[in-house]
Amino acid sequence: MLGIFSRFRKGKEKEKKANVQPVQQKSELEKLCGDDKETYEALLNTMFLDPRKTGTTMKEAAENAKKFEKAKDFVRAKVWYEIAGGLAIYEGNVERVVEFFSSAEKLSPNARYTILKNPQKAVAKAQEYYKKYLVQATESS
Repeated sequence: MLGIFSRFRKGKEKEKKANVQPVQQKSELEKLCGDDKETYEALLNTMFLDPRKTGTTMKEAAENAKKFEKAKDFVRAKVWYEIAGGLAIYEGNVERVVEFFSSAEKLSPNARYTILKNPQKAVAKAQEYYKKYLVQATESS
């Protein structure tokens, strides 16, 4: 008899667990962008949170991208253009951001970089992020 009741109890326990949803904390970038989802999406997959750790410069990354593109290794060229673009975001160089992400997009027809819709706004938000959070990271190190 007890077996029958325990079946009902298990069903209710599973139901309770299914209704509980974990609270997701917002990232610092999400907090900074606030309700501007387009800018957040533009930066989410293009900017480096700490570009000082890449171990390369924007110039080196651009040279690597061009070298691989010339060698018809388009996958590696695209990756290096993305790295160069991410470093251009860090440097606040909107022209280079457009140049590098446009080049990456041309090499991969399926890739779309939303940062190209409004690069000035995205780079400005990224600069705000870097001024606020990279300074704090340096101070706490």
